[in-house]
Amino acid sequence: MTDAEEPLHLVPLPGSERPERTGFRAHGGLPVEATVDATLVLRRRADLPAEALENPLTPDELAERYGASPGDVDLVQSTLSGLGVTIDEVDSASRRVRISGPVGLMARVFGTDLAVSTREDAEEGAPTYRQRSGGLSIPAALDGVVTAVLGLDNRPQARAQFRLARPSAVTTSYTPPQLGEVYSFPAGTDGSGQTIAIIELGGGYEQSDLDTYFAGLGIPTPAVRAVGVDGAANQPGSDPNGADGEVMLDIEVAGALAPRAQIVVYFAPNTDAGFLDAVSTAAHAKPTPAAISISWGQAEDQWTAQARMAFDQALQDAAALGVTTTVAAGDDGSTDRVTDGKQHVDFPASSPHALACGGTRLEADPSTGAVQSEVVWNNGAGNGATGGGVSAVFPLPAWQTGVGVPPGPGGTDAGGNANGPGGRGVPDVSAVADPQTGYKVRVDGRDTVIGGTSAVAPLWAALVARLAQSTGRPLGLVQPKLYDSIRAGQVAAGFRDITSGDNGAYAAGAGWDACTGLGVPEGTALVSTV
Repeated sequence: MTDAEEPLHLVPLPGSERPERTGFRAHGGLPVEATVDATLVLRRRADLPAEALENPLTPDELAERYGASPGDVDLVQSTLSGLGVTIDEVDSASRRVRISGPVGLMARVFGTDLAVSTREDAEEGAPTYRQRSGGLSIPAALDGVVTAVLGLDNRPQARAQFRLARPSAVTTSYTPPQLGEVYSFPAGTDGSGQTIAIIELGGGYEQSDLDTYFAGLGIPTPAVRAVGVDGAANQPGSDPNGADGEVMLDIEVAGALAPRAQIVVYFAPNTDAGFLDAVSTAAHAKPTPAAISISWGQAEDQWTAQARMAFDQALQDAAALGVTTTVAAGDDGSTDRVTDGKQHVDFPASSPHALACGGTRLEADPSTGAVQSEVVWNNGAGNGATGGGVSAVFPLPAWQTGVGVPPGPGGTDAGGNANGPGGRGVPDVSAVADPQTGYKVRVDGRDTVIGGTSAVAPLWAALVARLAQSTGRPLGLVQPKLYDSIRAGQVAAGFRDITSGDNGAYAAGAGWDACTGLGVPEGTALVSTV
């Protein structure tokens, strides 16, 4: 027996139990020659204190105080390389180590079985994935040092939160600059000096489409740059109904509303590892972005506890660096497409370190910005409605105390510990999302109308960039200032309240609610709030 074949001393990795993924089936083992890659997340060298979210740190300060310690990094590298695992990349600041190895070795080192998986409804020749079930283990020497092992299972982790409009159903639609008028984006700002990062888990964009779209708006094409993460890249196809629709929507909304901002689009594989790596790469980039826009997500309980915790900590890092992360709250009402008869919220929108973005239906005069009505977006079962509700994972943040967040479903917190009945309320803010009153965009050579809370995240990211330009400082975790000790039923400064409609289990009302949060922005008024 060789050293590599000797039994390993493994210990369970808390929070790594993989929930069942409906819609997939396993059918045999992976080829022995297959290479498997993964992302390890290491513990912080010290806990990140609350005050770090109030006064932004420099990237070097965050890395030196709260990144991975050199000793932990060395231990992980020596332990895993000694077992034959390849160390591909180390990022101490974001506490990530990228590794790879043959399927048999990786399964052995992390105490799991890996199988070939496809969607149950897949046709012949459809993509295959790696699948695991149950919990993971890690070498005993790394107990407490490694907090998450992500990417061994590479089935799609998130879905894009956008909705295409049927042309016959569109009552009115808006260009992003028209919505800038509706929501009173601060005059004299255009995003100059700011960077907006956009996270994409598929699809791509054509520069010619961007040039045509912005020329039609009379706006110079913004500076857009693509960055590949974990082997992904800008890969536009020819299907505007697919991921390209998400990518183009995000770029065109953010770019039209903050045309002088630098826009960096991070393309990553649609896995828990890819998603985390994209966000971490964006947050720790130089220059530090004013905002990160995320229009992808999945119901909270469709994530492992280790993945939720690692992702929330990445958003915590972003906030400590002065970044505001705007996240779509979901397009499937208060159940978030889960069929157990209970209420669910979308993650990462439910992270207390994300600015969760809900959706409305807007009837306004596009030429003047005058609003006739704005209500909760809900087109009925299966036809789209804003996400919103109460987290079963994250406790009620201090800044939401007293605003009227209803009792939650209980459950476990980000670390897998028992949580009480109260939780973080979703969303925080809103804007138009109904595709029937949606956004005019261009995708794969075609002009179309798209809605969904996917559009709200880049709209708010652009507003954050313009507010940061106006105030001369980053906003970071902006919720404490937006909520500003308001009580239930009170309207927050800088918002127009939405009081009509529901998303299923929750109804809109005065003040914060689990449909549209604090309401829709009055951007000029927010300058003095943030």
